Amino acid sequence: MSRIGIIGGSGLYNIDGLEGVKEVAVDTPFGKPSDKFVCGKLEKRDVVFLPRHGKGHRILPSEINYRANIYGMKKLGVDRIISIGAVGSFKKELKPQDILVVSQFVDRTNQARRMTFFGDGIAAHIPFAQPVCGDLAKTLYESGKTVGATMHNGGTYLNMEGPAFSTLAESLLYKSWGMDVIGMTNMAEARLAREAEICYSTLAMITDYDCWCMDEEDAPTVTIDLIIENLNKNAETAKKLIKHALKALPKEPSCACKDTLKEAIITPKDLMPKTRKRDLEIIIGKYL
Repeated sequence: MSRIGIIGGSGLYNIDGLEGVKEVAVDTPFGKPSDKFVCGKLEKRDVVFLPRHGKGHRILPSEINYRANIYGMKKLGVDRIISIGAVGSFKKELKPQDILVVSQFVDRTNQARRMTFFGDGIAAHIPFAQPVCGDLAKTLYESGKTVGATMHNGGTYLNMEGPAFSTLAESLLYKSWGMDVIGMTNMAEARLAREAEICYSTLAMITDYDCWCMDEEDAPTVTIDLIIENLNKNAETAKKLIKHALKALPKEPSCACKDTLKEAIITPKDLMPKTRKRDLEIIIGKYL
């Protein structure tokens, strides 16, 4: 059964209008996911929702068990993931309450978060030049335009460590590199989704300008109140966009994401540890 996963970030902790709601606790070889997965139907599509930071926003970006979250989606039959994340902007034309459909990522984390299912006896190296699913990204962009959101198609998401925001020097450096937005969570999800052969795309919901513009005369004063206000407005826009996208998406994906591991697994089958093969059965089973 094909299901569409939705990972909600800051400000998006639930999906309105889900029918036949069932909360599912999923066991994984990598520990506990952020929360129970919420399964149901939306726009007549089978949907699985997960709040990235847990209900009540209890989990910091570096504390999120990304492997368990994506593994859980795979175990529940998800073949496409729409990821929503709050971000700061490095460009004046990317305004608060706008939405950027991300096309690239740059990783600036300290590797405290685990970003691969492999290791411990099984080696694989996925192609990752294009880290998001082009088909899914296109549908999300077009759906956003249809529901009246201010959309931007393609841009680079810099994944910082957090939980503190950037220093001014860091912000100016990232801006000089040509980065578009900054967030704390989506790189790990994109890598793991690709390893799990799940289509993945990020809706970067812009809440503020990063601190690079704090000295400019016409720069808005960034306060927590302003960020929360924009988070709430962005969440409502995201819900409308998702509903339209669910109606527009084909029943099954036809892109290459589903075959990512075909040439990526290096370790011969007879050398793979039995426990690791068992743990990764839902991901690599078709190649064994």
